[in-house]
Amino acid sequence: MKLSRYLPILDWGRRYTGQTLVSDLNAALIVTIMLIPQSLAYAMLAGLPPQVGLYASILPLIVYALFGTSRQLAVGPVAILSLMTAAAASRIAAPGSPAYVEAALVLALLSGAILLVMGLLRMGFLANFLSHPVVSGFITASGLIIAASQLKHILGVQAEGHNLFSQLFSLARDLPRTNIPTLVIGLASLAFLAWARSGLKPLLRSLGVPETPATLVSRAGPVFAVIASIVAVTALGLADRGVRILGDVPRDLPALGIPRFDADVWAQLAGSAALIALIGFVESVSVGRTLAAKKRQRIDANQELVALGAASLSSGLSSGYPVTGGLARSAVNLDAGAETPAAGAFTAIGIALATLFLTPFLYNLPQAVLAATIIIAVLSLVNLKEVVKVWRFSKTDFAAMGGTITVTLSFGVEWGITTGVVLSLFLHLYNTSRPHFAIVGQVPGSQHFRNVNRHPVVVPDAILTIRVDESLYFASANFLEETAAQILANRPDLKHLILMCPAVNRIDASGLESLEAINRRLDDAGAKLHLSEVKGPVMDALKRSHFPAELTGKVYLHQFEAIRDLDPDCAAAALSGSAPTTEPGATPCPSQRLAGMAAVWK
Repeated sequence: MKLSRYLPILDWGRRYTGQTLVSDLNAALIVTIMLIPQSLAYAMLAGLPPQVGLYASILPLIVYALFGTSRQLAVGPVAILSLMTAAAASRIAAPGSPAYVEAALVLALLSGAILLVMGLLRMGFLANFLSHPVVSGFITASGLIIAASQLKHILGVQAEGHNLFSQLFSLARDLPRTNIPTLVIGLASLAFLAWARSGLKPLLRSLGVPETPATLVSRAGPVFAVIASIVAVTALGLADRGVRILGDVPRDLPALGIPRFDADVWAQLAGSAALIALIGFVESVSVGRTLAAKKRQRIDANQELVALGAASLSSGLSSGYPVTGGLARSAVNLDAGAETPAAGAFTAIGIALATLFLTPFLYNLPQAVLAATIIIAVLSLVNLKEVVKVWRFSKTDFAAMGGTITVTLSFGVEWGITTGVVLSLFLHLYNTSRPHFAIVGQVPGSQHFRNVNRHPVVVPDAILTIRVDESLYFASANFLEETAAQILANRPDLKHLILMCPAVNRIDASGLESLEAINRRLDDAGAKLHLSEVKGPVMDALKRSHFPAELTGKVYLHQFEAIRDLDPDCAAAALSGSAPTTEPGATPCPSQRLAGMAAVWK
């Protein structure tokens, strides 16, 4: 087995050229400039000292460059994981305290270990338990919570709470204490950053700036806001007027080490770490696949588990907190021309140099500007159009999405995502426990079979065919058995029941038991059970049981073959187009005893 499968750097590193180096260095410079204020802001969102955000943007980027399969994905702190870190660590200690920082390190180590184990066991499929509506609803609700949590910095007041309503109540209570200079800085930053996202690029293009530079400059809006606000605070002495500033940021590189092991603390954080790992993986892989599609590349989800796990572990070992691939920085990385993961390693070097030499210049940076940066970033994640779209398309999916949003806003992020997963699984089991079935007949002049409620078809006198449109497993098996019993009660003249199985991908032990029960019930009633269009793997599974030997009827390769064998005259008449048809929605002829049943299988 090729070593490059586990160390992708051995693959792309062999083709590394001078031109690739120039592209990666250029991208690294641009991403570094953007990442400095963003890392500080996300650390503040997580309730951690600002330098922790910088520490989490150094070693993890280098580690991902060794193990990651995405060429443009930029790893580091992100808003959602920062919020989840704050929610989990605050149960252990007060935000900002040494015990709190230690809890964040433990979360990074645990989530990294979970991802690494999942990757080694090739368990990338577990991310499928988070449906798109649940993830979308969770991100939308989390974006609202994050934005609300930063309003206290815009107003210059004290506020607290880990759900939307407690935060808004706390803000309303402290509103009279608003610091006016802070509010002016915050609102001005919000207005500028919002305009920079949508208006700066068109302005630059109208001035003749090429597309790519105009895009990159517009995304560097937070850097301009940081510089302008520092100048304003320094020149006007606003720190003395109550404007909270970043203050002194240590100029040291992250210390390497393992946090103190406390079994109780680690056990309390294990569940939160698992959720952080799952959410981080889903977000990162979604971003990675999007970027890879633009470059006609591909990523390996299982190897991404290893890479993200190693990156998060390295963050925990280097004074950071949980990290994953971020959309904003990855998009900038792509636009800036990054060709390989080496761009991330160069970015890490840039962040390290900034930590050593640039942090003194950030002393007078207002916290309101960092809050504005977060608000503008996360509001882009709030997708109310998606909520409306899901509502119109699927009420079941909307139930999972709506439940996720409601619980997240009311009780916090961990309860929200847990509710989303549970709802998705429950609704899936509920829907598949009542699978779609259709009574089918032969379309005149053809060998095709369609639903009697949708098409004019020919139905033989003593034969009934049910097309099974779901796999037969423990949740749906009983429904099939009850359906067969209802058919027998309504059709005492029935001689043959055919289960048409083109959509049955799997039959488990419960499904097999139901088939056996149906076979015995029909045999007792003097009728036979037949199967048609059974897929190869399903037939292989059935052959490992006694069912084929006990089957009273036959297994047919095609449905037309079954009808031709059981009622050749009807099959020939339908094929010629001379047989009378059942109009869509009408009772299948000739028996009136099926009245009222056709509507069951629509």
